[in-house]
Amino acid sequence: MNLVTNHHLGTVILFKCEKQQLKRLSARKGKIALLTTEPPDKHDRLLAGAFLFERRRREVKKCLLVGMVLTLFISLAGVTGCVEARPPAEEAAPAEEETVCIDTSLRSLAQVHNMQVGAAVQAGLLATNPRYAETLRCEFSMLVPENAMKFEHVHPGRDRYDFSTADAIVDFAEANGMQVRGHTLVWHSQLPDWLTEGNWTRDELIKILQEHIMTVVGHYQGRIVAWDVVNEAVDDGGSLRDTFWLQGIGEDYIKLAFCWAHEADPEALLFYNDYGGEGLEPKSDTIYELIQSLLDEGVPIHGVGLQMHLSLDSYPKAQDVATNLNRLSVLGLEAHITEMDVRIQQPVTEEKLNEQAYVYRDILQVCLSAQNCKAFVLWGVTDRYSWIPLFFPGYQAALIFDENCDPKPAYYALTDVLAGH
Repeated sequence: MNLVTNHHLGTVILFKCEKQQLKRLSARKGKIALLTTEPPDKHDRLLAGAFLFERRRREVKKCLLVGMVLTLFISLAGVTGCVEARPPAEEAAPAEEETVCIDTSLRSLAQVHNMQVGAAVQAGLLATNPRYAETLRCEFSMLVPENAMKFEHVHPGRDRYDFSTADAIVDFAEANGMQVRGHTLVWHSQLPDWLTEGNWTRDELIKILQEHIMTVVGHYQGRIVAWDVVNEAVDDGGSLRDTFWLQGIGEDYIKLAFCWAHEADPEALLFYNDYGGEGLEPKSDTIYELIQSLLDEGVPIHGVGLQMHLSLDSYPKAQDVATNLNRLSVLGLEAHITEMDVRIQQPVTEEKLNEQAYVYRDILQVCLSAQNCKAFVLWGVTDRYSWIPLFFPGYQAALIFDENCDPKPAYYALTDVLAGH
């Protein structure tokens, strides 16, 4: 039995045992209320969370002991969590073997609710990191290229496109029965130098953007379920963001982008995507009014993406998110949670991890309760490869799997909500 098979066997033994424990836990209706009913204040809420997750750990302790020998074997063999693992140069890579996934995974539990649960991914890790790929395959039903479809990556030259990295992600998704969200067609960031340093007329920029959208969306016609067509066009103050596209084309760039994307793939769902407009605030009002005006003009737009980049220092009230989702539903729009993470300021403590779990829990509960919220997507898989430490110094641990791809309290909060909703 090769190394990958041993790793899979250990995972299956551990998760089958954990499945039995989850069933016992779910049967205890009174105690489950600790997770589904918020205690009266933050202090009590954190104590309740600590109790629940500590109890869960004790109940799977026997399972962990069962898998200990296999885990030790894997560690000695040179595979540690989410660290990239490559076979020695002189040895052939082991043959790919089918992964057995448990029926209490996020993916399986979300399927009962007809909801997609997804993650942003990096193609290089899919090819070099078996644990990373296995976690995606078992836990998620939707993938989003973290960078591979952004303008500078997919369109590096005026007349040159490079789909190789993005193709690898789409191929992986299709091979494992996953949907793909395309991200993103029009954004003010990560634009190539040939574009931003050119001296273009308005008509030339319109032609460039049209060709870009038609080529990229056309390349994946029928393979991508939804596109983030326009990303972050509203600034933090609630006005249209002063971007390269706004300066060069004017406000019409938003409407034009949706029309071209629809022309290239009439079956794809087309989304406006943004951060900081998840609840009720001036920015979310501006986004709502923008989308409403586009719909009034007959622009083909089907949904709004709520990025949900949060921190323990600042996150929206669940009721405000619910109200925002409802008003989008009245417009006939779908909503996706598109880039969720919840960063924690160092030092990371057990108390903070439990509070993080409650934030994830609350947002998922709101999404499940809204008829138009169809996808719950995280911006990454494991803390090891998260963007947070680089862009928010002093913060880390924003995702539901730790640096070794092991589940955190937030993971169990999500599975418990899905199992009990």
